[in-house]
Amino acid sequence: MLDRIHWLGHSGFYIESPSLIIYFDPYEIRSSLPKADIILITHEHFDHCSSQDIKIIVKTDTVVVGSSGVEKKLSQDVKVMSPGEKASVKGIDIEAVAAYNIGKVFHPKVAGNTGFIITVDNTRIYHAGDTDFIPEMKTIKAEIALLPIGGTYTMNAKEAAQAANAINPKIAIPMHWGGAVGSEKDAREFKKLCKAQVMILKKE
Repeated sequence: MLDRIHWLGHSGFYIESPSLIIYFDPYEIRSSLPKADIILITHEHFDHCSSQDIKIIVKTDTVVVGSSGVEKKLSQDVKVMSPGEKASVKGIDIEAVAAYNIGKVFHPKVAGNTGFIITVDNTRIYHAGDTDFIPEMKTIKAEIALLPIGGTYTMNAKEAAQAANAINPKIAIPMHWGGAVGSEKDAREFKKLCKAQVMILKKE
């Protein structure tokens, strides 16, 4: 499974299932990437919900999933999900979970932004979206956790490690670093503080 998780920089990933390509938050991606069967958008901010990047990977039967804020921003049809909702899309089980800031103004809880848990090959993969270490994380069950570590707009490395230790995945993968916020040093700090195995991926 791990060799089928590809980090695209920032919070962008694509994941290969046996028959589908699933994206999270594609942003500033290269044009040679495979087309998407499912695109999951955590919230409407330009560096997560980029219509220009979605056009690169979308095809006629691609399903876009996101919050109500995403629906308002994109011209494509969007399957709207709110935190706590579950759905099955093209045979992939998807759970929308809360994602918000505590003590910051960037991602208020009232906005209804989401993280997502998807199940691929009986493996639960959690993409946290832009969030702090929130109480809801203590109930999340996932084998693989993709967690923001950059600080400023999200958790920093120390807070993200605390979140990972609460979730207790088999593998934790840091994201939301290497651009405007966060560095490889933060990724290494996250790895040092995590009880779980940490994979620091190279941007593809």
